[in-house]
Amino acid sequence: MLVDDLGEPVPVSAPPKRVVSLVPSLTDAIEATGPGLVAGATDYCTHPADLDVPRVGGSKYPHVDKVLELRPDLVVANAEENRPEDVARIRADGIPVWVTAAAATVPAGLGSVRRLLTQGLDLPEPDWLVTAEDLWRTAEPVRVRAVIPVWRRPWIVVGRDTFAGDVLLRLGVANVYADHADRYPRPSIDELNAAGADLVVFPDEPYEFTAADGPEAFPGLPFALVNGRHLTWCGPSLVEAHASLLGAERRSGRRLD
Repeated sequence: MLVDDLGEPVPVSAPPKRVVSLVPSLTDAIEATGPGLVAGATDYCTHPADLDVPRVGGSKYPHVDKVLELRPDLVVANAEENRPEDVARIRADGIPVWVTAAAATVPAGLGSVRRLLTQGLDLPEPDWLVTAEDLWRTAEPVRVRAVIPVWRRPWIVVGRDTFAGDVLLRLGVANVYADHADRYPRPSIDELNAAGADLVVFPDEPYEFTAADGPEAFPGLPFALVNGRHLTWCGPSLVEAHASLLGAERRSGRRLD
């Protein structure tokens, strides 16, 4: 029997033909590899842009009844994005669930997605996955130290063992809070400004930072506005993310190459 990233059994008797995805990046990865497999997705599953399937609410608080009504062959979830009680309720209704781990590195994330696609869904290895692995295999020497906020009011930043932190590290941007005890610390703005960063990286999700909302809290520090999907999604977007994130950093005035 198949098991997911957490070692839980996934009792599918045949390759799934109807999948409900509770994870935006996995929705993108599945549809890019096996178009038509996704039969339901969250409100935040924005890619592919032409995805036209029933919506089942948010990732953190999905409408489980809507998931069950769709009678999928498989539900895909993530250990960090989805609540264990929702996963347990879906399984209790007899629907297999494949839960992916919260990857701390790009290779680990891509390896997890590969196993879901090729083992869980019995799909061929996609070209985009091979290209992404080649692009992100090695890390550049560290040239810049950055703070990476993901929320404000209160301020929340990227800390230890995160996918986003590893993405930036592979581009030569070291996370100032990489050694913090928490994965998502909540420092005060005074502490953030005193952290010794050379750069502030502002993604546009989950909080939509803009040039007028965020940078003003860090006077005198260069900043880069980046596509949050490129920073945090482990899927086809990683192919374009490499050049996109480098370009955003260049526009900040702190070149990486």
